[in-house]
Amino acid sequence: MTLGARLTVAIRGLEVFGRHGVHPEERRLGQRFVVDLEVDLARPRAAASDDLADTVDYARLADAVAEIVSGESVALLERLAGRIAARCLEEPGVEAVSVTVRKPHVALPHPVAETAVTLRRGRAGDGV
Repeated sequence: MTLGARLTVAIRGLEVFGRHGVHPEERRLGQRFVVDLEVDLARPRAAASDDLADTVDYARLADAVAEIVSGESVALLERLAGRIAARCLEEPGVEAVSVTVRKPHVALPHPVAETAVTLRRGRAGDGV
């Protein structure tokens, strides 16, 4: 790999039941949330080593994200994305993460396919 190469590991379409939302009925009834992740590794060693220890174990990361989404309720998708981003940045070698949290069945007065938020954060952090 060339100097400065980066590796991105993605998890797309992770579906988890959670109880998040501003309205009490959203928290009481719960609903399906869909999460997309992209984690950037500054040192793409696994491309040459073929060793899981040199990359992100996406099965373990998916379990951790599912635990967050199915866990403690929050009002805003932005806060949920912040929790997920913080957890992803705990992984060794992860330099940056992009998290999209989608809510497919949102109650709005107009027809929409879904609502979503995307948060991008580097190891230095930004905000939450």
